[in-house]
Amino acid sequence: MEIILPHSGIVLLVGPSNSGKTTMLSNLVEKGQILRSEIVSSDEFRILVSNVDFIDWRERPKDEVDSLYDQYESISNEAFTMMDSMIEARCKLNKLTFVDATHLKEEERKKYISIARKHHVPIITVILNISQETLLERDEQRDNPRGKRRIKQQYQLFKREIRYIKKEGYTAAYVIGEKESVEFIRRSNQIEIDINDGIDIIGDIHGCYDEMIILLEKLGYIKNEAGLYIHPEGRIFVSLGDVMSRGPKSLKTMQFFLKHFEHNLTYMIDSNHGWKIARWLDGKNVTLGHGDEKVAEEFKQYEEKFGAEKTAEVKRKLKEFLVKAPSHYVFKKNGVPLLVCAHAGIKDKYIGKQSRRISDFCRYGDTDGIDERGKPIRKDWFINHKTSALIVWGHDPKPQPLVINNTINIDQGAVFGGQLTAFRYPEKEFISVKAKENYSGVDDNPLQEWERNRLNPPNIGKFINGYSVLTEQLGEINIHQDFVKPAVDTVSHFTIPLDQLIYIPPTMSPAPVTSALDHYLEHPREVIEYYRSNGIETMVAEKKHMGSRAILFLFKDKTVAKKYTGIETLGVIYTRTGRRFFNISTEEKLVKEINKDLHASNYFEKYNTEYLLLDAEIMPWNLKAKELIRNQYAHVAENALLDRMKLKEKMERAVKKNEELKNWLTEYEHKLENAKVFKDVFQKYCWEIESTNDIQIAPFHLLAHSNMAFFDRSHIWHMEKNREFSKCSPLFVETDYKVISDEASEEEVIKWWEEMTSAGHEGIVIKPETFVAKNKGKLLQPAIKVRGRKYLNIIYGMDYLIPENLNRLKKRNTNKKQKMALREFALGVEGIQRFVNGESIERVHECVLATLAMECDRVDPRL
Repeated sequence: MEIILPHSGIVLLVGPSNSGKTTMLSNLVEKGQILRSEIVSSDEFRILVSNVDFIDWRERPKDEVDSLYDQYESISNEAFTMMDSMIEARCKLNKLTFVDATHLKEEERKKYISIARKHHVPIITVILNISQETLLERDEQRDNPRGKRRIKQQYQLFKREIRYIKKEGYTAAYVIGEKESVEFIRRSNQIEIDINDGIDIIGDIHGCYDEMIILLEKLGYIKNEAGLYIHPEGRIFVSLGDVMSRGPKSLKTMQFFLKHFEHNLTYMIDSNHGWKIARWLDGKNVTLGHGDEKVAEEFKQYEEKFGAEKTAEVKRKLKEFLVKAPSHYVFKKNGVPLLVCAHAGIKDKYIGKQSRRISDFCRYGDTDGIDERGKPIRKDWFINHKTSALIVWGHDPKPQPLVINNTINIDQGAVFGGQLTAFRYPEKEFISVKAKENYSGVDDNPLQEWERNRLNPPNIGKFINGYSVLTEQLGEINIHQDFVKPAVDTVSHFTIPLDQLIYIPPTMSPAPVTSALDHYLEHPREVIEYYRSNGIETMVAEKKHMGSRAILFLFKDKTVAKKYTGIETLGVIYTRTGRRFFNISTEEKLVKEINKDLHASNYFEKYNTEYLLLDAEIMPWNLKAKELIRNQYAHVAENALLDRMKLKEKMERAVKKNEELKNWLTEYEHKLENAKVFKDVFQKYCWEIESTNDIQIAPFHLLAHSNMAFFDRSHIWHMEKNREFSKCSPLFVETDYKVISDEASEEEVIKWWEEMTSAGHEGIVIKPETFVAKNKGKLLQPAIKVRGRKYLNIIYGMDYLIPENLNRLKKRNTNKKQKMALREFALGVEGIQRFVNGESIERVHECVLATLAMECDRVDPRL
């Protein structure tokens, strides 16, 4: 007899004591067919919980027997509780477990059937059918016999139960006779595949055969004499399912995949349309709709051409092929699972397992009923994806690949006139082919519906009571309702239209620790050490302009702007709180000038983009900080100078009479100098503005074009783009920067910072070379500011360098500021990626509102 062992699950051994269960398992261990750790034995767990190997109640008085039996029952109950926990843990981890116990009672066996179903693993039973005579004979040979009475009781119970065991719901049940030879065959997990030379995952084809062939050729596959598409590098293509229905050539596409599967050249997973067609091919009573009826029509035409017999044979082969398609595949590299393919999605706990429930989830995704049009209401299953495995899926058409929370949707609606997309792995590249036409013939085209609804106003009700945003860089970020409400008020009354408000730049933190030097609060050394300690060797130090942060959203023309935002404009310039930076007339004049300059330099055509998104600093400072300067800094400076000058004069007269007051005079001479520095510092950043020619814009990040975001580019690249912009338009100014790569360049940057800040400039910003930097999976600060000693006079007060003040300030806590900076950075990156991918304004606004809400959670503004 052959017994097929599943790759995971439960093997439940059934039989009275002395049936040979333990001996059989020991032989399998010796042969290397199973591991010792895969055996869970009730006898061993009794020893583990009690230190008792055997309780012998033979030849004892009844009262002792009763007491010993109670003791045995207590030990057994605890042993089985622990044993069941172990078995359940192994099932959860998708491991194979042999359960060595008698399992003579139905409730004992059903318990394990429930555990297996709960964790979506198979359960088989191996029943050892041994005669009573042999059982008694073996018992006499044991060191600790169970006793004839007990063996006979067990045998009678076994004989009553054996006729029902097979019907209890096992994946398979095997009965081994007393003299029967047995061969155990162990299966590997059929849904785990090694990527070998690489794979190309193809999204929903839906009968778009011609586009599929073009895509395969674009991927480098070559057709051989047998009509098979072979990749010269040994790559294999994988279908996410739904190769049929809706489109023009479903039958030809299905036959194509069957042929390539038979030659081990492709893999295809189960899907909603695939499952329905499989049941229809099997003669089940299935209502064909949503494009499935086109498959039936193709078979009708095929039968008219080739006859009923050949058609029946094709149907049989395709039915078997579709029925056997797994719910998902797990692709491994060097034995490590890295990528999962599922048609409509998958839960983390389902990965690597198979069951009816898992198949249903992978076919249809996570749904929440039916809408008024009879379509499923889809839920965002990917929100709960926590593992490192990349999940590639389809089923839900999107205009562009949707990358979210380490999952990628590559169904770009080819059958609806969109694109057929492939994802190359491990290269992580997207290759697409535009569909020749909309083959579906339906009015409710999901791509058109997406485009129609993309600019719909966000539903504020979804956010008002608090919500969470799933970001690729930092996972789930929770936004408390106490901060959402004032943020909603801000966007309702003060910001630019939500259609244009696609990004709010993050706050920037100073170094996690203050300077170790006596006369400094901040110094570049601590920032460089922060990055170096986190594995960053190359950094970029940029001059920090003393201006106001601004976002420039600039379009090629007004028609383009209407397509992306629903508003006819050449662009908008707004602050980091979402408010319009200039009055409308000034903004229009500036944007028009920039647009003219960009066209003159052929920028839009050169980079094949319809818009650009810039993060910048706009000078002079008094453009936005006029009231702050007039009412706070100027007022404080004038009063301080006047008061300290008068006090100094009085001290000078007093010193002539009393030399002991000389120290006070020296102190006030220093304080008067502090006041002068205070005044000089803020005035350095202000100048008269008579026209737009007096305005300077320093873009330090090119965030996005209409065809891509630039978070994968280095900060050196971004600074070179800054230099390019400064040549495009006189409104743009260049930003000085230096690269830190070794001790010499570090010292050069520190000297540069000292000279710059001594002259009264604000300071520098130090960034890791890469835009998004991580260490062991942990997101690092995207940028850290280092402000000069003079500039900090206007932040912490003109006397902040007095030792007692400086010592107190060095105890400042930047923890909250750092966390806020990371969260806002992750939200900003997420929002821009969503916008570039063509997602809805609501999805983009979710990130913008979250950043504005976080700004309502106040931190020390001096940081």
